[in-house]
Amino acid sequence: QVRLVESGGGLVQPGGSLRLSCAASGTILSFNTVGWYRQGAEKQRESVASIAPFGATTYADSVKGRFTISRDNAKNTVYLQMNSLNSEDTAVYYCNLKDGRADHWGQGTQVTVSS
Repeated sequence: QVRLVESGGGLVQPGGSLRLSCAASGTILSFNTVGWYRQGAEKQRESVASIAPFGATTYADSVKGRFTISRDNAKNTVYLQMNSLNSEDTAVYYCNLKDGRADHWGQGTQVTVSS
């Protein structure tokens, strides 16, 4: 079965950076589109970024130019590099993979941007 585990969240000051990781088992990430989503307090979950099997990427307008999604095929891991963070980026960040049978989600990792 598919398992996704996010890590790398934490507390960071405005303007700071974090790199999130999504490690997968039970599936090959490069065979599927993988996305990062986030859900702030009292807000709905929203798409942040995605990467397709051949490397095409998409970004939400709110993070374009600040966030970068990437994939390490050898480690079967996707990353989200987050720069110039602000308070509106505070949320639980989730990794998502759709393998043609079902959507798979990780447990999430908390990102808090505060001074």
